[in-house]
Amino acid sequence: MNTTDAVAFWDGVYADRPETGDPRPNVRLTETVTGLPPGDALDLGCGDGGDALWLARRGWRVTAIDISAVAVGRLAALARSRGLGGRVSAVRHDLHESFPSGAFDLVCAHYLHTPFALDRAAVLRAAAHALRAGGRLLVVDHGSTAPWSWNQDPGIRYPGPREVAADIGLDPAVWSVERADAPRRTATGPGGRTAEVTDHVLLVRRTA
Repeated sequence: MNTTDAVAFWDGVYADRPETGDPRPNVRLTETVTGLPPGDALDLGCGDGGDALWLARRGWRVTAIDISAVAVGRLAALARSRGLGGRVSAVRHDLHESFPSGAFDLVCAHYLHTPFALDRAAVLRAAAHALRAGGRLLVVDHGSTAPWSWNQDPGIRYPGPREVAADIGLDPAVWSVERADAPRRTATGPGGRTAEVTDHVLLVRRTA
């Protein structure tokens, strides 16, 4: 499938969702970033924008990207309406074709899964290289399928965080793994529906 198909798919996913006036941040972000000094952050696959807005409220300067123009348009409008337009830059970007420029203190990739062609290992490797010394890459993947997920393939396999780290292939002299685990939580989906899900969490810090 080509880029046009991917754009149409993800625009459709977000267009079919009701706009969220106050999107929630991901819990793995809040538990990781709370206490860190604010800096420059890159949000890969920003979706509804809960992570970007949460970071901006805490003083971070956020570049938030998504392949969906619907998603980034909504986020840009939300940021402006909350007086955060100067801290959130929402941009449509296709990671299958290129990676955003810049240097960052935090790069987060929450649930960067897609049915379309994407070399995730290459994207995450580029993200690690975009970190400044001391910066962190937070990768949170699905470890289970929520009832409301767009992907209900019963045969789907979710690689563990150590496997993801191995695929990225980072030099341990430059990057260190600070966290690699699979915590469970109760998630809330559309219409307030809840389910217990597993997250695969990988946190990498650039040490040099």
